Amino acid sequence: MKHGITILILHLFITVSLNAQNYQLIWSDEFNGTFVDQSNWVFETGNNNGWGNNELEYYTNRIDNAYLDNGNLVIKALKENYGGNNYTSARIKTQGKFSVKYGKIEARIKLPYGKGIWPAFWTLGDAISFPSTGWPKCGEIDIMEMTGGGTYGDKTIYGTAHWDDNGHKQAGSSYRLSSGSYSDGFHVFDIVWDSQKIIWHMDGIQYYRIDLIPTLSELQESQFILLNLAVGGNWPGNPDITTVFPQTMVVDYVRVYQVVPTGVKNTESLPENIYLEQNYPNPFNPNTQISYSLPRSEYVQLRVFDSIGREVATLVNGLKDAGKYKVNFNSENHPLPNGIYLYRLVAGGNTLTKKMVLLK
Repeated sequence: MKHGITILILHLFITVSLNAQNYQLIWSDEFNGTFVDQSNWVFETGNNNGWGNNELEYYTNRIDNAYLDNGNLVIKALKENYGGNNYTSARIKTQGKFSVKYGKIEARIKLPYGKGIWPAFWTLGDAISFPSTGWPKCGEIDIMEMTGGGTYGDKTIYGTAHWDDNGHKQAGSSYRLSSGSYSDGFHVFDIVWDSQKIIWHMDGIQYYRIDLIPTLSELQESQFILLNLAVGGNWPGNPDITTVFPQTMVVDYVRVYQVVPTGVKNTESLPENIYLEQNYPNPFNPNTQISYSLPRSEYVQLRVFDSIGREVATLVNGLKDAGKYKVNFNSENHPLPNGIYLYRLVAGGNTLTKKMVLLK
């Protein structure tokens, strides 16, 4: 059993706590598979000129640097010559797969240690992809960062928000363990985020809050999630002779919750279960209609994949009220060749998949 009694107690605590606040789990990765789920995560690779921080690692998509082990994601930093760099590691993100605006975003992580070691669990605004926006206008929320080494480095984590106000601005705070280090065991790092504030917690203890009203509009837009383990850089400095390799950042889970509406009216007209219908017409050319039903408010992802599992279109990605929905899919917008395609609905912990055929 994964983490045995500890995870059971943690789950019960989270369930009671979140229910009291009317939170509902809308997305998660429990890392229980064989490989990193690329329907959830995108690997960023290369050294990207130090990723803006003069970092020393080369990020790869190799299983040497990111893999699943016993229900955990392991991101491993290695000291090796690769791509012209002296270190390798991994950086993954949900960009284009999952984004969220407001809610509770949390992860349970066992951190690495040592001088020049820089793990991070954070978010970036979707608007970073827009050339006219970029960073820091897109907004950034660092849910957890740690710069290892020294007297307090391995026992201190940081939570920070970044935005633009005629130049880069930031605000944040830190939480220091009274004993031991973050590499001794797992800890839960989260933010609770709404239109008025962001609150940072470590193991449920609040250690920082920032108010977003009235000026921080870039922190009130959708963001995607990142996990990475950097080596060196402007903030942590570079590894020294005390730094041990390899170093690992071990992630038990990443979970996202949102507040859902209550008091739905006319419940007799709502479906009893989440349901995905067969598209019509099928075969189709070039348009088809996909219908689905929700008995309650859910975060919905409706995506189309080709026959070998590559995503070709995202039709829905957001919170939807209870009810029945119809989505039109035009294959010419992508465009797609003849063939068999799969469309998949993910909502409320359910994953439903059906097949459709495109004939031109």
